[in-house]
Amino acid sequence: MKRVARPITAKYLQNAATFYLERYPSTAEGLRRVLNRRVSKARMLEAPVMENVKQAIDTIVAKFVDAGVIDDKAFAQTKARSLHRRGTSSRVTRQKLKMAGVDGSTLDEAIEGLDVELDTTPAQREQRAAAALARRRRLGPYRPAEARKDHRLRDLATMARAGFAYDVARKVVDAASPDALDALDET
Repeated sequence: MKRVARPITAKYLQNAATFYLERYPSTAEGLRRVLNRRVSKARMLEAPVMENVKQAIDTIVAKFVDAGVIDDKAFAQTKARSLHRRGTSSRVTRQKLKMAGVDGSTLDEAIEGLDVELDTTPAQREQRAAAALARRRRLGPYRPAEARKDHRLRDLATMARAGFAYDVARKVVDAASPDALDALDET
């Protein structure tokens, strides 16, 4: 049985955008991608698509931006803060925000805003994120003492895959204890 797609109209796109934004925070570019995917699916299923669909999508996105429902700057700041708390490196944070549709200047502002909010330098912020990852994944000083030596290289590799520089990863993994990590943060 062949699947039948609904026709793409301005009302359909408006409802799809509202439905999506009720569930997920998004950037303007992110919403534009979601709506374009809906249109692509409809075309694959040979459903009728309105004439100037690109213009309709741009109008709908602009309407949500003007209403304040979509705020790229707030999205970037919130996402950067959340990723930092989870132990995500600055490199990966930048990559994830770019993929979400945040432009370069907004991305830079969000990262700088994170440093101001946390009252840290970029190096301190990176070290705190690495410590948070170590705590969450039980790496380095959070691993039982008898297993640390055997798992050191594995822990360093985990930190590298997470986007942390070698010197930051080494400081965190080689810290004597979780308290020593906190002392490193003070310097």
